[in-house]
Amino acid sequence: MPQTTPKGLHRLAFGGDYNPEQWPESVWHEDVRLMREAGVTMVSVGIFSWALLEPAPGRYDFGWLDRLLDLLHEHGVRVDLGTPTVAPPAWFYRAHPEALPVTAEGMRYSYGSRGAICHSSAAYRTAAAGITTELARRYGGHPALALWHVHNEYGVPVSACYCDGCAARFRRWLDDTYGSVEAVNEAWGTAFWGQRYSSYEEIVPPRATPTAGNPAQQLDYRRFADVTIRENFRTERDILHALAPGVPVTTNFMTALSQCDSIDYWAWGREVDLVTNDHYLITDGRRTHVNLAMAADLTRSVAGGAPWLLLEHSTSGVNWQPRNPAKRPGEMARNSLAHVARGSEGALFFQWRQSRRGAEKFHSAMVPHGGTDTRIWREVVALGAGLEALEEVRGSRTVPDVAMLWDWHSWWAQNLEWRPSAAHDARERADSFYETLYDRHLTVDFAHPEADLSAHPLVVVPALYLMTEAAGRNLREYVENGGTLVVSYFSGIVDEHDAVHPGAHPGALRDVLGLTVDEWSPLLDDQRVTVTGPDGATLTGDVWTEFVRPRGAETVWTYADGPAAGGPAVTRHRLGRGTAWYVSTRLDAASLDSIVGAACADAGVAARASLPRDVEVVRRAGDGGQYLFVVNHSAEDAEVPLDGSGTELLAGGAEGTPADGKVDGKITVPAGAVRVVRLDA
Repeated sequence: MPQTTPKGLHRLAFGGDYNPEQWPESVWHEDVRLMREAGVTMVSVGIFSWALLEPAPGRYDFGWLDRLLDLLHEHGVRVDLGTPTVAPPAWFYRAHPEALPVTAEGMRYSYGSRGAICHSSAAYRTAAAGITTELARRYGGHPALALWHVHNEYGVPVSACYCDGCAARFRRWLDDTYGSVEAVNEAWGTAFWGQRYSSYEEIVPPRATPTAGNPAQQLDYRRFADVTIRENFRTERDILHALAPGVPVTTNFMTALSQCDSIDYWAWGREVDLVTNDHYLITDGRRTHVNLAMAADLTRSVAGGAPWLLLEHSTSGVNWQPRNPAKRPGEMARNSLAHVARGSEGALFFQWRQSRRGAEKFHSAMVPHGGTDTRIWREVVALGAGLEALEEVRGSRTVPDVAMLWDWHSWWAQNLEWRPSAAHDARERADSFYETLYDRHLTVDFAHPEADLSAHPLVVVPALYLMTEAAGRNLREYVENGGTLVVSYFSGIVDEHDAVHPGAHPGALRDVLGLTVDEWSPLLDDQRVTVTGPDGATLTGDVWTEFVRPRGAETVWTYADGPAAGGPAVTRHRLGRGTAWYVSTRLDAASLDSIVGAACADAGVAARASLPRDVEVVRRAGDGGQYLFVVNHSAEDAEVPLDGSGTELLAGGAEGTPADGKVDGKITVPAGAVRVVRLDA
C-alpha cells in the first residue's frame, strides 16, 4: 500500500515552491541558511524545470539538481520533487506543434506560457513519461525525497482541447463508455434538432456553433477531458510508484469553487496517495476567510476525512487579479492555521524567494524583494515557530458537524446554455448555504450525492441540478432512516445525461420532499419577493420563484407577493424517521439562517450562538487527544467558552493566556489571533 504522508517528514510541513534555477548558486547557500532560521521543513522544486533538465531531446543535465538536493538534505529540508510536465520545452513544441491545444473556436495556442498542452497528444505523453522515468531513476532513492509532485494544477489554464486528435480520442472514449453509436444517440437525445449520428466518424468535439449546442454532448466532453488528463497523471504516477516505491505521489488540486471548475475532484481524490491543495484568496467582495474555510473543508472531504496538505497559498498579495491587496498584519498566520484546523498537515506557499523576472514577479513570497528586514519575513519566521509548537496535532482528524452535497458533474451541466435564469449560480448557492452554516459555527463535510450519509445528522443540498436516480434513492433512504435534509431550488431536475427526469419536477427529489413543482418563474434583475413565516416573520427572496404543490409536505413559509403569491415558498416533509426541507426562492446567507436553524433543531444539531461572528472554533481529534482551534478573524477580542480545561499550545504566556498555557472554562483570543488548546481528557 502506498505511503500517504511525506516520507521522512516528522513535523508539520512548512515551506514553499523553491525555484533556485532563477538565481546564481551563491544565493542557494543563503537560501538554506534562511530556511533553517524560518523553520522550513519541506520545499517543492523542479516543477517548471523541464527545459533545464532536458535541454535537448534525450540529453539530460541533472548536475544542478544533484547539487541542490544534496544541499537541502545537508540542511535538513525535505523535498517535494516535481515532474516538470506542465511546461514542455521550446524544442518539444518546435518538433510537435500539434501538441499545443486548440480552442472550441479553432484557434491553436502558441508557446510562451504554461499548461498549453493537448492531453491527447501521443508525442506529449511519450515525452512526459520519458522525463518522469529519468527523474525517478535518478532521485527515487535520494535521502531528501519526501514526496513526488506530478505536473502542476491540472485543469488550469487549459482543460479541454478541440483538435482533430482529441476528436479521434473522444470517439474511442464514447465507444468505451456506451458501446455503440445507437447508445450515444439515446444518451444525447440526438432526435432533437435532427442531430442523429450513423457512425462514430460523424462525431466531433462540441466546437463553436451558431447557437446552443447539444448539452449532453458538451457534458460528456467535459467528462472526457477530465478523464484524459487523469490518464496522463496516472501514467506518471505509476512510473514513480514502480521506480521509487515508498515515496507518495500527489498533484496539487485547486478545489475552491472560486478557482477551478474543470476537474472532478471526487474522482481525482482516489488517484493520489496524499491529497494536496492550492488556495488563494479571491478579492471579489466576499468574506475571504469563509471561502478559505469552505475550500479547506472541501479538500478534506475529497481526502475522505483524512489529513491533507496545503501545498500553496500566499504570504501576502497575488499578482493575477484585477486588484491584489496585501494581507493585513497577522493574516498570513491566521489563514495558514485556519487550513491546519480543517485538516491540513502544514502550510506551504508559492513561493520561497520572490522572482525578479517573469509573469509572477509581483506575487508575494516567503522572502520578499525587500529581504529579511520586512514584516512578511518576520511573520514567516513566527509562523514557522508556531507550526513547530503544533507538531503533536499531526495525524489527528477534523471533526465535522454537518454535511453538504456537491457534484462537479452537476455544476458542469448547470452552467451550460439556455437555463431558466442566467442569474442562478450553483457556486453562489453553495457559498451562501456554506456561509450560513459557518456563521452558526458548524464544521462542514462535503459529500458526493451517492455517498453514505448516515453519519451526518443534517445534510444540505445547495445546488444539485443533475441528480442520478441512485442519488435520489440515497437521499430518500437517508431521510427515512432519521436524517434531516435541506434542499435548494432547481435541484433533482435532470439525470446524468442532462435529460429531464420523467414526470413533474423535481424529478429525483419528488418523493423525499413530498411535493411537485408545476412551473418555475425566475425573477428579473430588479424584482424581489417577500415570504412570510412563523409568527409573521418576513424574508426577502430574489432571482427565483416556483409554483410549488405540496403532496405530503407542510407549508412553513409562504410567498406574500410575486408570481407565486399565496403559494408555498418553504416546505417541510416528515418522511419515515426524518425530515426534508425545501427552499424554492433565493435567500441570502443571513435569511437562510431561519430555515437552516429550524432544520438544525429537527436534526438535533446544537447551535453555538454564544460565539462571536467571524470566530471559528474547529476541533481535531486523534490518538494524542482533542485539539480546539479558535481562529479570530474579527477586529475585537473574543472570549470563547471551553468544555472543561486544557493547555494552550500556540501562545502560552501571550495576551489572555497564562504563562504555563493552562486554561479552564474559557479562553480569550485577541483580535486577529489564533489559539490552539489541547483539551484535557
